[in-house]
Amino acid sequence: MRHSTEMVRTDTRESEVDSHTSGVKICREGKNCWCIAQAQRAAFVVDAQAYFSAVVTAFERAQRSILIAGWQIDSRLRLNGDQEDAAPLLLGDFLHRLVQRRRNLHIHVLVWDFAMIYALEREIVPLYTYPWRSHRRIHFHLDSLHPLGASHHQKIVVVDDALAFVGGMDLAECRWDTPEHAAGDPRRVDSRNRPYRAHHDVQLMVDGEAAARLGELFRERWRNATGQRIRSAQTQAGDLWPSGLEPDLRGVDVAIARTEPDYDGRAGVREVEALYLDSIRAAQRFIYVENQYLTSASVGNALAARLNEKTGPEVIIVTQPETQGWLEEITMGVLRARLLKRLWEADRFARLRVYCPVVPNQDCCMSVHSKVTIVDDRFARVGSSNLNNRSMGLDTECDLSIEADNPATEQSIASFQNRLLGEHLGIPPEKFAERRRTEPSLIRVIDELRGGARTLVEVDGTVAEWLDQMIPESAVLDPERPIRADELIDQFLPAGDRRPAGTAFFRLALVLMFLAGLALTWRSTPLATILEPQTITDWVTILRDSPFAPLYVLAGYVLGAFTLAPISLLIIATATAFDPLPGFLYALGGSLLSAMLTYGLGRILGRKTVRRLTGRRLGRLRRQISRHGFLSVLTVRILPVAPFTVVNIVAGACQIHARDFFLGTLFGMAPGIFAVVVVETQLQRTLRDPPIESFALLLGLSLFFALAGFVTYRRLFRKRIANAKS
Repeated sequence: MRHSTEMVRTDTRESEVDSHTSGVKICREGKNCWCIAQAQRAAFVVDAQAYFSAVVTAFERAQRSILIAGWQIDSRLRLNGDQEDAAPLLLGDFLHRLVQRRRNLHIHVLVWDFAMIYALEREIVPLYTYPWRSHRRIHFHLDSLHPLGASHHQKIVVVDDALAFVGGMDLAECRWDTPEHAAGDPRRVDSRNRPYRAHHDVQLMVDGEAAARLGELFRERWRNATGQRIRSAQTQAGDLWPSGLEPDLRGVDVAIARTEPDYDGRAGVREVEALYLDSIRAAQRFIYVENQYLTSASVGNALAARLNEKTGPEVIIVTQPETQGWLEEITMGVLRARLLKRLWEADRFARLRVYCPVVPNQDCCMSVHSKVTIVDDRFARVGSSNLNNRSMGLDTECDLSIEADNPATEQSIASFQNRLLGEHLGIPPEKFAERRRTEPSLIRVIDELRGGARTLVEVDGTVAEWLDQMIPESAVLDPERPIRADELIDQFLPAGDRRPAGTAFFRLALVLMFLAGLALTWRSTPLATILEPQTITDWVTILRDSPFAPLYVLAGYVLGAFTLAPISLLIIATATAFDPLPGFLYALGGSLLSAMLTYGLGRILGRKTVRRLTGRRLGRLRRQISRHGFLSVLTVRILPVAPFTVVNIVAGACQIHARDFFLGTLFGMAPGIFAVVVVETQLQRTLRDPPIESFALLLGLSLFFALAGFVTYRRLFRKRIANAKS
């Protein structure tokens, strides 16, 4: 434990100011929120059991419009996971039945066109086919119109412009859970009946004008992504509010805050960040945070400043110490450790606690995916934004906030917090509320009540020193603004070793512009139908039995690279058309061939440029790039940094060693391709009728890549440690 409970200050309430009579408002339109709209009713929906149930009720009552925006969606999601004896209510089938029953109902689904690194977490092929394209009134679109490295992260559901949900939950698998979060709950399994760990999340449900404004926000996002307009839903009779779910608040103002990146002539929006900073500055007694990440530089600075004050507020953060997989462990885990170190150094008066929730009989902390902030019982915020740099300025985000202007609203916000902490501590919220009435310090209340089988434990938040030294600053891994093309080049060429070389770089820019123009022309003419997923799949299927199938597939990948076709689309088509082993080899071979050819183009164009840039230092610079080139290529392959072809050309122009480029591409692409070809598409066919030779070869390939990756990383890490010691 980093702090003694006795050190927590006890004069918190003595310095308290009656916030709802002070006249100082946190939420201000045009400064830290898009608009403030009234909701006749609002409810804090905790965990997915309640959320999915409310969504089903609202969808069943929809007459005109269902709008769904998310980072992810899955047609296999079981919406009635708590009803073990009932037939599974799968999201895709459910939406399909709704539009069949109601002739005037239109469903619009807008989700992120994801990076390959997330292939294991998502439904891949069905997103392009069944059920989204099986009915003309189900409109599905993968949103790819983002700056380099950005993603669509808003999680919004709007029904008939009359009821809306915003929060941290996508309509996707591995979200469902109950407030009990029981270890080994047999209902907490995905579509393949695989269990996942306990999962905590929160949505805010609103109706009235607030829901209508969220519908307006979705329509603008849809228009920007597709160029098409959606009519607003007509006013309809009937109450969409789910029966049995009591509102927590009535007649309250709801502030809607957004993050939108600067892109395609549209100015960026940073309301999410501004509202975080203003609410932190306004805190008098405590700041309570639940969030998946903690890496935002601006929020970290604001929290550190308040902790450094002699009479500042307490800061309580509930998060998860374990990151989700090795990628997050070597990126966001390291960045969070650095920020936590700064906060602990600023915590001179022992007012900071960082906890994670644990449940009995589970070896790790619960997955905390909620994005909640509560300040002084007078301000509650629920949304999609993480406390990382991306959510402040790069990804699209949407948060809802309620600010109290009367004691009744303050009491509702306090009750919401009591529910959350009661859930984490395994006690009734009434017990937590009773203790709060006599104890001014929220930290002291938590520390007195924790320690049971289900409880909050303090987070250590440190990482190995060698790992911390290896990972670059957050501007690369967790950017807060769009990444420019010259910054992408900076990832390969150190700034101190470069000189201006305008003419050569201008030639490179012309080539990139030509490729972009070629792709635009291709997609803006009838040839665009060739790039439809189903068209590509049909073509590959026709060619599958040809003795020249491998050559045709490789040629298709090369053509795709020069027309900037999404590499993920080509991989999916290959996975669909071929058996597991040839599908994997064709997809990997096509990716490598197209990568090397476009790399070679960049190398030819950029050779003179690099020589002019480096002069006599060419040898030393090449050695440096050779040492770090593999990690650079590996990073841009597994992170959503830039289009496949652009990365290849820039790497070639920057003279990255061909061996490093090839190996970085191989190890960066192989896991995602393996996931698509084997796990998502063909493994089920293999298991139903398993040719032992094919299965053995696939298993051997997976073990080979795992072992090769392990050995490569160990060697790189040892070199880093040796260099650091020398």
